[in-house]
Amino acid sequence: MLSIDPIVMNIRAVSTTPYLDQKPGTSGLRKLVKTFQQFHYLENFVQSIFDSLEGYQGQTLVLGGDGRYYNREAIQIILKMAAANGFGRVLVGQGGIFSTPAVSAVIRKNQAFGGIILSASHNPGGPDADFGIKYNIGNGGPAPEKVTEAIFARTKTIDTYTVLDANDVDLDTLGTAQLGEMTVEVIDSVADYAELMQALFDFDRIRQLFTTGNFRLCFDALHAVTGPYAHRIFEEILGAPAGTVQNGVPLEDFGGGHPDPNLVYAHDLVEVMYGNDAPDFGAASDGDGDRNMILGRHFFVTPSDSIAILAANATLVPGYKAGLAGIARSMPTSQASDRVAQQLGIECYETPTGWKFFGNLLDANKATLCGEESFGTGSNHIREKDGLWAVLFWLNVLAVRGESVEQIVTQHWQTYGRNYYSRHDYEEVEMEPATQLIEELRSNLSTFKGKSVGRYTIEYADDFSYTDPIDGSVSQKQGVRIGFTDGSRIVFRLSGTGTKGATLRVYLESYEPDSSKQLLDPQEALDELIEIADEIAQIKILTGREKPTVIT
Repeated sequence: MLSIDPIVMNIRAVSTTPYLDQKPGTSGLRKLVKTFQQFHYLENFVQSIFDSLEGYQGQTLVLGGDGRYYNREAIQIILKMAAANGFGRVLVGQGGIFSTPAVSAVIRKNQAFGGIILSASHNPGGPDADFGIKYNIGNGGPAPEKVTEAIFARTKTIDTYTVLDANDVDLDTLGTAQLGEMTVEVIDSVADYAELMQALFDFDRIRQLFTTGNFRLCFDALHAVTGPYAHRIFEEILGAPAGTVQNGVPLEDFGGGHPDPNLVYAHDLVEVMYGNDAPDFGAASDGDGDRNMILGRHFFVTPSDSIAILAANATLVPGYKAGLAGIARSMPTSQASDRVAQQLGIECYETPTGWKFFGNLLDANKATLCGEESFGTGSNHIREKDGLWAVLFWLNVLAVRGESVEQIVTQHWQTYGRNYYSRHDYEEVEMEPATQLIEELRSNLSTFKGKSVGRYTIEYADDFSYTDPIDGSVSQKQGVRIGFTDGSRIVFRLSGTGTKGATLRVYLESYEPDSSKQLLDPQEALDELIEIADEIAQIKILTGREKPTVIT
């Protein structure tokens, strides 16, 4: 058991002044580590979270992060502030480690009041890189906009925070400790999550892949949070051979890499899966464990296709054998899921980018599976996207169907048609020209309809607005959409996940129902739309970039 000496512990009220840059983005507040290390910067934001909540006194808070630089120091600060503000119990992951999906699972299992996750997700880590913090509510999901707006409003007026003077808690030893009147429980970061996965998937069937066949998996944890989860689930529980998990030790700087599971940054995995004698199945996850990339032998599965294929095969998996209530996808995600939903006779909901927009649909049992083109897939088992869940879902489907990844995907295209799809990211663009690009698109929307560009005719042009079908809340200016009469489309939006400048994302999509024309490279199939996107938005002229930073 852990213990802290029963000395007198004083609660201090500390005077502070506001920082005016603490507006949460789509997934909390993300800034450079050096920004968070400023005097009272983290404390101001944490106190603003607590000041924006009601009824948490004596309740349970879940706390952990992805292990990036400053994670441990931040946890100690938050523990002492939680004690000073009246929480009754905090569940913290061993070593300060908790994947984002695991936090959601632990909140739900323990009926906690909420949770604080320390992560900048797929952004780089280290003393000169990024850090982040977000609050999750009692359903396990990210705080909705009304909560994050209240937090931001408080950050602009805060003048005091409260903290308990106490020794640090030993985060590495399982057990309990007292901070004033608050109990701290250091718990196994993996156990509850692994238990939930075993309730959803046929682990016996998946285990047979490894024990009775020649099936090989390569999972790249990118030196991020999912390393311990993958070792426990794939190698220990499912019996995959040692070495199945690569880059499996979480490091504060992610080994100098970029923990973003795409074809550019997960290069070690790509080399394995496109090399000689490649494994049957490859996958990677990101910094905090909520994203996934799926690969077959010499074959990449787009996230848009992945959610559609999982939906089409859901009844093969024990946790979803009763069928789906509906599917939800973010607006920029391809319309492949819409075609599956139509055939299944269920609704496909189109939401803004940001997992928080799926929460109401999941809580109301309107949707069962959710997906984003940004390598996020999940379901109603928690209220976050879930990287390892997606990998296990694929393994379950592969075990039942007995076919390769490529065979499953190409058969899906033959049944539903192929949505050629790509995202072009222009990272760290100067904020002024990036904003100008979007504003000029918005100002010209009324002039686009009916206009011919190349072989395409524009059918509609708008700035996506979403009215939540459950609570009626409205989210505006969620991305400029240019739709063409043949069903193709281009979407432009600025991402809220970076910490330097702006990231311009351009999404391109066309539909090909003819199976004889479905095997083109997406960049080749979309080449004219790529040129049209630059012509419409003047990307090269306004940003000075000749090509995207990342293409996925």
